[in-house]
Amino acid sequence: MTVLEKINRSYNEADNEMLYAAYRYAEEQHSGQKRASGEPYFSHPCAVAEILIDLGLDAPTVAAAFLHDVVEDTSATEEDIKKKFGKEIMTLVDGVTKLDKINFQSHEDEDAENFRKIFVAMANDVRVIIIKLADRLHNMRSLNFLSNERQQRIAKETLDIYTPLAGRLGISQIKCELEDLCLKYIEPESYEFLVTNIHQELEERKNFVDFVVEEIKHILAESGIKGEVLGRPKHFYSIYRKMKKQGKSLDQIYDLTAVRVIVNTTEECYEILGKIHKQWKPVPGRIKDYIAMPKRNMYQSLHTTVVTNFGQFFEIQIRTVEMHKMAEYGIAAHWKYKENKSAESNFDARLSWIRDVMDWQGSLNESKEFVDSLKNDLYDNELLVFTPHGKVISLPLEATPVDFAYAIHSEVGNKCVGAKVNGKMVSLNSVLTTGDVVEILTQSNGKGPSWDWLKFVKSGSARAKIRQFFKKEMKEENIKTGKAMLEAEARRKGYSLGDLLTESSFKKLSNKLVFSSVNEMYASVGYGAVGINQVIYKLIDYYKKEVPKDIEVLDESKLKKTPSGSVTIKGMGGLLVRFAHCCNPVPGDDIIGFVSRGRGVIVHRTDCSNLADIDKNRLQPAQWTGSSDSEFIAGLKIIADNSDGIMVFISGELAVLKLSMTAINGRLNKDKNVEIDLRVKLNKRSDLELLITRLKRDKRVIDIFRTTN
Repeated sequence: MTVLEKINRSYNEADNEMLYAAYRYAEEQHSGQKRASGEPYFSHPCAVAEILIDLGLDAPTVAAAFLHDVVEDTSATEEDIKKKFGKEIMTLVDGVTKLDKINFQSHEDEDAENFRKIFVAMANDVRVIIIKLADRLHNMRSLNFLSNERQQRIAKETLDIYTPLAGRLGISQIKCELEDLCLKYIEPESYEFLVTNIHQELEERKNFVDFVVEEIKHILAESGIKGEVLGRPKHFYSIYRKMKKQGKSLDQIYDLTAVRVIVNTTEECYEILGKIHKQWKPVPGRIKDYIAMPKRNMYQSLHTTVVTNFGQFFEIQIRTVEMHKMAEYGIAAHWKYKENKSAESNFDARLSWIRDVMDWQGSLNESKEFVDSLKNDLYDNELLVFTPHGKVISLPLEATPVDFAYAIHSEVGNKCVGAKVNGKMVSLNSVLTTGDVVEILTQSNGKGPSWDWLKFVKSGSARAKIRQFFKKEMKEENIKTGKAMLEAEARRKGYSLGDLLTESSFKKLSNKLVFSSVNEMYASVGYGAVGINQVIYKLIDYYKKEVPKDIEVLDESKLKKTPSGSVTIKGMGGLLVRFAHCCNPVPGDDIIGFVSRGRGVIVHRTDCSNLADIDKNRLQPAQWTGSSDSEFIAGLKIIADNSDGIMVFISGELAVLKLSMTAINGRLNKDKNVEIDLRVKLNKRSDLELLITRLKRDKRVIDIFRTTN
């Protein structure tokens, strides 16, 4: 049946007229264009439209399918589409066109941003992504005409993004075919093995499946229940995944075929399940009730695996006619079965998931973070837990009580101070399992969430809501923290934040990262929405482009004199010299000079780790000259036994040598020893060496060494 014949059969007269017009216009625009296969290009939009007609999509969506490439690949404009076919169809075409402009590359951040764009488009109108899924399905069907490299790339992005999206929207027809096609190109040998051997296995098992089908039909007849029973081979990818996950060979996979029972009511589903279990023994742990507890994509069915008296295993799925429609068509059932109230409610439930994602994705400034947060929510892994009142909550695998708390409500999560699972107190990072009853303990005057929660929560919504709290409740503290973090990182890289952060550089930065003010940038860094390096690297890049490049010999007349008895660079004194904060050189250390851009010479210790990352052509020999009354800061790390009095001992030694301590921090390491970071003010290296010698005399001191930041 041609696409035009399908249109005549599926739509009313007014819709037919509009669809014929879209068909003719697209045919005219694509005239003379060819696909990689050599076929006329117009065959592609026709195939996409045909997939959508079979799914039961409305006429504007099918019209947009005919037109989805004309703006991208022909001289037609969006205004032309709007004039001829109206705003609704133009908006759908525009949405798909924007997605088509996405170029998936190997770069992780690029992929992440593109993934985010797909979700924004889907939130605006879910029909856009359904058109895109149909478009991708037809492209995958004709992938054999492309190079091997492109086949691999397109198949991988399809498996990573489009198949889980189809699954989350419940469109199993598209999901299963896409998965099989991806397997064909990503693992061609495995695919060919399965194609050859599964057909052979199915032929051998045909009589057995026919026997099971007839037995269940007999059970239906005896019970007076009208229904349909059929054997359906599982698609190749699901079998491949089971073999990989369970480490089994094909002959160890018993349920190559699922026997499906379709009846009229939910009560009949449970009645037939009981009678099947009376006929054959169920396998423990393999009975799943997705009717009482639907999957997150609103899939409903009863699943059981039973074993015959001959020891043969097989899977049976039992569902109503309405559940079957939803399982096959998912969100598309909203259009295919318009009179169906169940389809309406399922449509609303699926849209609520998309709205939730879009609500929390706005709090994540980095696209990669959005993708990482979304993956557990998107992929078909879930556990079902209960509130004390019996409400079912769906969470990602390995979710914790904190994920549960935020799934209930943001305020419950923010005020969470403890949790009970199955009546027993547990830690907040405990891993939940399906069937757990979870109770959250809250405190109205609690301090709010902890940053540590971000290390173990699994759901994207929980992660985003925790960040929202810190963004809103701790803004002033975040500003201070973010500024301090950026200043420290700038110093570590040999710059001053004041030099890097100019009015011009901030304007460029805000265009990239959408900051309305410098304080908003500090706060974003402070609460972790934006990475420190994401800001610093851009500022350094802007700085390098704005500041003129250095000449090999610095003009001494324009530079300040170094302190008496400081250093000479390449045999010359009197140059502008700064001492690197990362390694804190002191007189007596082996040193080297780095000729910076516009900031004179920065002196490092020769063993400074940061020298590995800089331009070696700009390093100049340096040496200390004479004596100096200047004071320097040196860093030490002391590792000692965790015993009382170690800090007092260190302070006493500093006092004996008349050295000043500028900072000290201590903590326990993984070996339960104390690690102490000490910064000392001194005039020469010999002072430091004497201090190290005196400290090492104490038996509690395990090791001491100079530090670089």
